[in-house]
Amino acid sequence: MTVEFATESAAETTARPQPALADVGVVALVPERWGGMWLSRHQILTRLSRYFHVVWYNPPRSWRKLARVTAHTDPTPPPAHGFEIYEHEPWLPKFYKPRALDRATEQARLVRSRRLLERAGCSRMVLYAWRPEFVDALDMVPHDLSCYHIADEYSFANVEHPIPDDERELIERVDQVFVHSPALMEKKGHINPHTAYVTNGVDYASFAADHGEPADMAAIPHPRIGYVGRIKSQIDWKTLIGIARARPDWSLVLVGPMGHIGNHQADRAELFAMPNVHYLGNRSVREVPAYVRHMDVCLLCYALTDYTRYIFPLKLHEYLASGRPVVGSDIRTLRDFTDTVRIAHDPGGWLRAIEDSLNPAERSHARVEARRRVAREYDWNTITARIAGILCERLGGDAPGRYRAAIERGL
Repeated sequence: MTVEFATESAAETTARPQPALADVGVVALVPERWGGMWLSRHQILTRLSRYFHVVWYNPPRSWRKLARVTAHTDPTPPPAHGFEIYEHEPWLPKFYKPRALDRATEQARLVRSRRLLERAGCSRMVLYAWRPEFVDALDMVPHDLSCYHIADEYSFANVEHPIPDDERELIERVDQVFVHSPALMEKKGHINPHTAYVTNGVDYASFAADHGEPADMAAIPHPRIGYVGRIKSQIDWKTLIGIARARPDWSLVLVGPMGHIGNHQADRAELFAMPNVHYLGNRSVREVPAYVRHMDVCLLCYALTDYTRYIFPLKLHEYLASGRPVVGSDIRTLRDFTDTVRIAHDPGGWLRAIEDSLNPAERSHARVEARRRVAREYDWNTITARIAGILCERLGGDAPGRYRAAIERGL
């Protein structure tokens, strides 16, 4: 059974006080501070602490913003063992200029984050970068292995851009690359010979479990057509508006934090003003499965751009693990899941696909199990175990054998 580290009992965490390879440490260079919406790096790095000590390197605050406190909507605690968060000292904030001061303070922060691992008994270090801007860190702190996890197309642009120089340099220089989606693999997977394809996953046990209906959903009429995730510019706003307008007897339910929506403010206002549209706001990683569970159809409704062709939606396998029918846009990733996901190509196609998904036969045990069978293959525990195994192979020495022994013990 998959266990979400954030909800482990005291007995479970006490039973696992040390990572399997406690002499190996990972400095995780991430683009956001701990405490926000959980993404793939949260899921992977918390589970990676089963194998190695992990330090989440909180991005530094600007010296101008040291006194500013950021309120997070999902303050899910990290694992109790094998995982630490490095928060920089007040005298080591982010300086943009002069460049020499900026580099000196960055190096000092990296050295201090490494010392957390040394104090935990780590003698071998892995530098695990999650964004191109961390390329300079390769020269700032000693490490035994470096890797780069490409979880997105970081131009975030709707039109195609060439690979930027800093990202190409990072891909070329690290010892190991992990690539997140089939389209990203096609674009960037050929640069470094040590590149592995690693997709998004799911906390299968949480999303497949029975959950009581959230109180704020109880009054929303069925059928509920749901989107659970960040509300952002990449959503196909016109299609959502069209669905809600064409079928006032359907309830369109959106759950998730409000992100950057660009020039879609008018679309958002129009959509949210409709009487059959219900925006419930953000929910924590522990609350989300209950909302998915009580939808009738789940949507992966994205505008078709040069950016969305590269994404691997985090909610894909979360939806499938719940057993709910899924309808999605014709993005590259979903074309590999047409046995369990209906792909819509135009406004009429969206309405037909949702209608077909509401057919009672789609809630049969056979159809629900077909979706869950796919999701089980992408459990975060399985994905993280593969990443840990690759890192151990690249570290060499006794690491591969100790990793295999840990797996045989049922870690």
